[in-house]
Amino acid sequence: MSDPVQSFADRVRAAADAGARLRLRGGGTKDFYGGVLEGEVLDTRAHAGIVRYDPTELVVTARAGTPLAALEAALAEKQQMLPFEPPHFTRSDAAATVGGCVAAGLSGPRRMAAGALRDFVLGATLLDGRARVLRFGGEVMKNVAGYDVARLMAGAFGVLGVLLDVSIKLLPLPQDERTLTLELDEHAALGKLAELSRGALPLTAGAWVNGRLYLRFEGSTATLGDVQRRVGGEPLGAAGVLWSSLREQTHAYFDGGEPLWRCTLPPLAPALPVAGASLIEWSGQQRWYRTPGYDMFHLADTAGGYATLFRHAPGGLEPFAPLAPPLLRLHQGLKRVFDPAGVLNPGRMYEEL
Repeated sequence: MSDPVQSFADRVRAAADAGARLRLRGGGTKDFYGGVLEGEVLDTRAHAGIVRYDPTELVVTARAGTPLAALEAALAEKQQMLPFEPPHFTRSDAAATVGGCVAAGLSGPRRMAAGALRDFVLGATLLDGRARVLRFGGEVMKNVAGYDVARLMAGAFGVLGVLLDVSIKLLPLPQDERTLTLELDEHAALGKLAELSRGALPLTAGAWVNGRLYLRFEGSTATLGDVQRRVGGEPLGAAGVLWSSLREQTHAYFDGGEPLWRCTLPPLAPALPVAGASLIEWSGQQRWYRTPGYDMFHLADTAGGYATLFRHAPGGLEPFAPLAPPLLRLHQGLKRVFDPAGVLNPGRMYEEL
């Protein structure tokens, strides 16, 4: 059987020699996200499988082509989970992979309580644009020293290297869950989310949509009963369906052909002055807008945050706000170090070289 890593290295080396470009792809479920797709596809799914899993240490190392669902199922058997609750965006013809999950850098509803995907990346192995296999970090927190290159892979869209495997810190599955719902306007919902986020209650997800605030608490059954008495609201049955629909963007809010903007704002920032309904997540920091005709980059920047065009629409809009010159120089410098010939995923992020 041929070695997938050697095959990847041969492809990268040949592309660099020929001045060609490669488009890194696992399941392709995040193809809509980020910049243009260019180059011949390098499919990472042949390099799959769990390399090491130590439930007692709450750490797993998996190859990049491993189906994300398969990894989550293996963790669930040991009552453990990926803390950042990543979206899959699975299609009928493809499933998300571990590598694509890390490269996209997206976190789900639990991000407000547990932290972002990058916070749980302990180590990574990648193939750079010179076809060198490089290893960074390790499998325990104390090994993550010096330049934290492993976490740099989170959200890098593969422009720095072909991710081969990644080590991730895990968390135990919660004992119980209860979602409470309250009818509040947007201003009151933002205030409630900020209040609860500063408190000691075990809030692990929050969302406001269509005039209702949804709050997910996790812990023991006794604790959740006390939470409900203190917070009020009505328990939501089959709440997992709601949180899955928000994570996977199958909720009715995400239907339609308008551009979908993802804005990261200070928790108590007022609603942006745009037409159309918004959807608020986390502690008020992640907000979604389906609307054309606005300079969302400017509006978000004025409010103290930033915007990303998450799903494209006709018109050729750039997905990311321009980087400040110092950050752009840093980005371009990293690209030159890891991929001097510009072979890997050209155009997925900013102008690299």
